[in-house]
Amino acid sequence: MSKFSDKLPEFGWKVKLNHVFHEKRDQNLRPKLKQIPAVLPLAFRYLWYVMHSVRDGRRPLMDYTKMLTGKQIYGAPIGGIGGGTIGRGFKGEFCRFQMRPGMYEYHTVAANQFIVTIHNSEGKMIYQKVLSPYNKPSHGLSSWNWNFNGSHAQYCALYPRAWTIYEIPEHKIRLICRQISPVIPHNYKDSCIPGAAFIWTIENNSESLKYIGITMTFKNGTGGKEDKGGGCWSEMFSHDIDGLTVSGVQIHQTVNKMPCTYAVAAKHKEGVKVTHMPQFDPSGKGKELWEDLSKDGELDSPSASSVHKTRTTNNALLKLRMFSSLKAVHVVQAVEGVGGAVSANAEERYMGRLNRTGEQLACAVSVKLSLQGGRTGQAELALVWDMPNIHFSGKIKKYRRPLFNTIVIHRFYTKWFPTDGAGAPSLSHYVLSNYERWEKEIELWQQPVLQDASLPDWYKSALFNELYFVADGGSVWFLADEAENLAIDDPRLEYGHFAYLEGHEYRMYNTYDVHFYASFALALLWPKLQLVLQRDFCDSICEENVTRRSHLYDGKVTHRKVKNSVPHDLGDPDEEPYLLINAYPIHDVSDWRDLNLKFVLQCYRDYHLFKDDDYLRNMWPNSRVVMEKALEWDSDGDGLIENGGFPDQTYDSWVMKGPSAYCGSLWLAALFCISKMADLVGETGVAARYRAILEKAKQAFQKKLWNGQYYNFDCSGTPHSKAIMSDQLCGHWYLRACGITEDVFPAVNVKTALNTIFNFNVMQFRNGTMGAVNGMMPDGRVDDITIQSEEVWTGVVYGLAATMIHEGMIDEAFKTASGIYHTVYNRIGLGFETPEALYAEKHYRAIGYMRPLSIWAMQHAWEQRKHFVDQ
Repeated sequence: MSKFSDKLPEFGWKVKLNHVFHEKRDQNLRPKLKQIPAVLPLAFRYLWYVMHSVRDGRRPLMDYTKMLTGKQIYGAPIGGIGGGTIGRGFKGEFCRFQMRPGMYEYHTVAANQFIVTIHNSEGKMIYQKVLSPYNKPSHGLSSWNWNFNGSHAQYCALYPRAWTIYEIPEHKIRLICRQISPVIPHNYKDSCIPGAAFIWTIENNSESLKYIGITMTFKNGTGGKEDKGGGCWSEMFSHDIDGLTVSGVQIHQTVNKMPCTYAVAAKHKEGVKVTHMPQFDPSGKGKELWEDLSKDGELDSPSASSVHKTRTTNNALLKLRMFSSLKAVHVVQAVEGVGGAVSANAEERYMGRLNRTGEQLACAVSVKLSLQGGRTGQAELALVWDMPNIHFSGKIKKYRRPLFNTIVIHRFYTKWFPTDGAGAPSLSHYVLSNYERWEKEIELWQQPVLQDASLPDWYKSALFNELYFVADGGSVWFLADEAENLAIDDPRLEYGHFAYLEGHEYRMYNTYDVHFYASFALALLWPKLQLVLQRDFCDSICEENVTRRSHLYDGKVTHRKVKNSVPHDLGDPDEEPYLLINAYPIHDVSDWRDLNLKFVLQCYRDYHLFKDDDYLRNMWPNSRVVMEKALEWDSDGDGLIENGGFPDQTYDSWVMKGPSAYCGSLWLAALFCISKMADLVGETGVAARYRAILEKAKQAFQKKLWNGQYYNFDCSGTPHSKAIMSDQLCGHWYLRACGITEDVFPAVNVKTALNTIFNFNVMQFRNGTMGAVNGMMPDGRVDDITIQSEEVWTGVVYGLAATMIHEGMIDEAFKTASGIYHTVYNRIGLGFETPEALYAEKHYRAIGYMRPLSIWAMQHAWEQRKHFVDQ
């Protein structure tokens, strides 16, 4: 038999299934003694906030009392964008469920598995095993044969696909599972599909005939207590379109009072036999299923008469069943539907019974092939989840459905699929009839990067695998509602609304200071999502919410949203996002210095990429509004804004006072871009005014912050004002990303500062193996004035590396960025939950974070530089 490497992609994150990460880290941070005075008042206010949140039945927005420890198990998740996701472990686990919008449940479900069954030419069962290296679960399924030898299997992730190869050497059988999620750039219809395909290539490398079956099992729920709430049921289905038949089993249930249907399905074709078990007890021994498969590799499906081939009577039953499960009614007498009255007995023939409180329910679908020696076959399976109508926890939106008495939001995929909860069969059919096209589109997109010999291998893995967060970032994508009264040319009418979390633990949608870094992924790959996100923020600028609240940092009481300011975020999924914006409770974000500037910079960057004049015209009025607001922060009239002496930007525990390198660079860049925008919309007088301010600001920035080697952190006059900040050229980075070649920042300063950052923040920190530390003192000590100054921010490092690429420092760029990838994926086992921050040792902070999507800024810089070189 050939080696693993012969069957896996050349590039991607690869690991054996028995791999163990030996470096263990956690989030049990202990501030240094000198850091405590600054955070102590905040800590007391935070504990008060947590107690009030718990009292009100809500989870804290950022729960520092129960910080997650990375499980070191994750691989590429499954599911498209905005329809919910299910995590997958590299050992085959189904884990980390995000069915409830923006809310994660970290359960690994033992009953969700693949099983292989092998019979010889005489029909004797010679091998049957769960394809999992785990030992037998302590509760349930004890009749199953577990503990597959992990050294005989290897995993490779190259998102949105993943491969697992299982070797069964004693029978000369090889199984290759290819997992495909429909996350495809510029393809908005397919990218929203809530499901994935599992394509099994089965090699019989022996000399004799073998009957080989692959069975997929799946249970209701997400692995939590709600799974035993009762009221779910299963049914078989068959779906045929144009001669292509897909059949499987659906599990109907509710998740947080929202109807949700899982479907496991397989494609029918010549030489393949598909069988089903619509119901078994996942908390029992599993003996019935195991022995059923061992007999002949097939499941004893109920008679064909119970397989649904139409949606008439079934729709009526489905609606009554869903209502019954919501109301905990377990006795159904009759229902009048489109197809006429159906008795309770007839219903039992179509569907399994409603399970009772305390019970769980699982199903199975099996695909069996007969393979002569030396032959290869294929089994095609799919998992989808149909949760078309969702609500958030605030439940205050003005349009409601009487049945649920709450908000109803239609997920974006319902633009093409039913909204009545009966879409799982058609979704299953769509996945299994389109996955081959998806793979062609994925390969067409990825090949230019993978075939670029100038790019390092690790980078090719990091670039694509970090995209997991676009789908698995608590993302929600839903249709615009008629009540919004959007203009006829508004892109949200066609592309809806898109939101993703700041992080799995930081429950705020579209956190704007962080999205500024991550936005390159959307702008380059799904530009329409970036457009609708920007339109949502643009609309929010002039909104105000006069609700008064006390901020945790200083106890200051302010309005929740101040007019003429860019909001920090669009809300908390545990409240009512889009209506209750600025969920962030720590600081008064209306005075943050970076948010307004980042809005202007993204507007111009997007215009540079999209060349969309309508977009520019729509963004222009509010871009000017926020720039005029920002001018108020120039207290001495030198053209340069000052920081307020409190954490007033994305580094929200790192205080800047007076002019600062970070906000000052953003300000200069925003002034340049707003003047360009003014020219483009014909406001030449306004453009001239902003250019005049820019010239003054450039002189002040140079005079007050440049020290000959880098830009000082700020002008506070403290020893820490001389810190070397890794993110000091953030504004310059964005100018180069916009294709601007003019030297707003002197070229010699930029190159000198980048070399200083590389020599100090990168090479003098962990010997250059962990990216760039946020702050470094000129004597070579890490700046530990605050927790954040001694952190490495993974997304900031990728942005820094992009800046280096723009400036031709190619070796330094990839050396800097490589430390993040090797630390996260290979040393500490946090791939597919990349944290916001790393510490020199022992700790990290905020797992599953948005900002590392900024690695796509590196790719943008790389392609832009190649274009300039070619010209």
